[in-house]
Amino acid sequence: MSTSDHTAPASFAVSVADVPDSELEAEELDPAQIVSGTPVVTGKVLWEAEDGSQIRGIWQITPGVVTDTEANELFVVVGGRATIEVEGGATLEVGPGSACVLREGDRTTWTVHETLRKAYHISY
Repeated sequence: MSTSDHTAPASFAVSVADVPDSELEAEELDPAQIVSGTPVVTGKVLWEAEDGSQIRGIWQITPGVVTDTEANELFVVVGGRATIEVEGGATLEVGPGSACVLREGDRTTWTVHETLRKAYHISY
């Protein structure tokens, strides 16, 4: 994600669903994370703490299956659907309006059924 626009004030409003795909920047996806399909990840940082301890933004992934090791994250899905399998834990079905918390270190497998867009807050 780009950190070029992290000077925005801490208080702001954005219609996450209405941010055009053209405003999202391509993110590198490690080929080792791709289980199937050809998912593409894009995003936009909306705010980042000066010390790098927190970040807020928009993240999007096209259909496919990928693995990840999670950060301490709260997100709300604004579009699309996915199944998130947490290793040794729950299987989460998420779609528009779903709020989800992932713990730092959670190992996950994301099956993205429809291009998923989320607004997120990560604490490091």
